[in-house]
This record gives sequence, C-alpha cells and structure tokens, in this order.
Amino acid sequence: MKELEYPKYDLVVKSSTSQLAAIRSFIQVHAEENNVKPQVIEALILAADEAATNIVKHAYHQKTDQDILVDMLFKDGECTITLTDYGDPFDPSLVPQPDMQEYLKQRRVGGLGLYLIRTLMDGLEYESNRKNLNKLTLRKRFV
Repeated sequence: MKELEYPKYDLVVKSSTSQLAAIRSFIQVHAEENNVKPQVIEALILAADEAATNIVKHAYHQKTDQDILVDMLFKDGECTITLTDYGDPFDPSLVPQPDMQEYLKQRRVGGLGLYLIRTLMDGLEYESNRKNLNKLTLRKRFV
C-alpha cells in the first residue's frame, strides 16, 4: 500500500532580520496554496516571524551568516512549521507566562514574542540536542 504524501515545503535563509520578509512570503504562498483561511495565515506568519526574530537575536546573537531552516507541512487539517537553527539553545518551557497587567502597568516594550507564539498557536514544541541543533515546532489547526 502506498504511503500518503502530504504537502511539505522547505526554505533556508540566513540569520538576518532582512530575511524575515522571505519567511513571511514563504508561509503566505504555501498556506494560500493549501486553502488556509486568511486569519490563520496571519497567525502563522506572526508566530513564525517572532520565532525567527528570536533565533536571530538570541541563538545567533545577530550574526547574519548563519542558517535558519523553515519547514512547512500540511496534514490532516493542521499546519506544522518547524524552524531549525544551529545557535545557542533556548528552552521556551522555562519562560513563564507574563503577567499582562503588570507588563502594561510598567509600560514595558518587547519581551512578548514567546507569549504571542503561545497564544496564536495550538501547539509549541522545542527540542535541542545540546550540540547547537535546535528545533521549534509550531502547530496550528486550519479547518
């Protein structure tokens, strides 16, 4: 019996904030091809953009010559986006949910990327082999 094939797409960009537009476009095009609703596409783009920005800033410390791999898979009504980097590991499970009232009261700027990702996505998984291979997987239902 032949195994079912699901739409899968791959992109490799350098670790520069100038490459974020390429990631956003990549997600937009392939999500539209797979009949994902516009509001879900916006959530996917925002979450992936925040994740990639964190990779550039924190995993690669603004070095612009490193690779970020972006994979998209559409299967059973769910879009999975995996961002892979070779920088410093970071475990999002160690970051607590922010107290939004306190955050607003302090008039802080920034620091909400992970909160946005968690809020926008249906699932978030992180794995690192501690030898600078990090994978962040974002999951979002679209049907």
